[in-house]
Amino acid sequence: MKNILPIAACAVAVFTALSSTAMAQSSQPYSGMQSRPIKALSDQQVADLKAGRGMGLALAAELNGYPGPSHLLELSDKLGLTSDQNSTLKKVFDAMKAETIPIGGDLVAREEQLDRLFAENVVSEQQLKAATESIGETQARLRNAHLRYHLRARAILQPSQIRRYAELRGYSAEPQAPAHHKHNQE
Repeated sequence: MKNILPIAACAVAVFTALSSTAMAQSSQPYSGMQSRPIKALSDQQVADLKAGRGMGLALAAELNGYPGPSHLLELSDKLGLTSDQNSTLKKVFDAMKAETIPIGGDLVAREEQLDRLFAENVVSEQQLKAATESIGETQARLRNAHLRYHLRARAILQPSQIRRYAELRGYSAEPQAPAHHKHNQE
């Protein structure tokens, strides 16, 4: 019993110290972000948007068996893509970049404008509404563009290539159907 009390006291002290550290960290989750040029976007996000990268915008497609053109081109040898498929996918990829780079740049500009309204302390509710609606519409256009090119890329592939792609990317070999579409096996 004498040994239990010091151990319990140490455990309480360690728990208290860990809790205090966790609370201190969580009370300042945005520390350092105030110096970013656009507060809502990291430098990496700005670079990704300006370069037309997907940034996870097409995960609904990617994880449900609709590969993106960029990843397909990266894995073309392992997927056994034909020269025609490769050529078509390059065109799809180039078209995607041509569409998404300007939209990404537009989104960065709109986020910069919103940031400036707050930084200059001149934002009104009307300006805020207009700015956020504009950002939302731009985000929707960008996401739609990325998803559309996943749709186009899948149309170029054979079912066996889609399965192989999923395996290579670490997904299941077959996209899972939503639970409400499965038939009862009883």
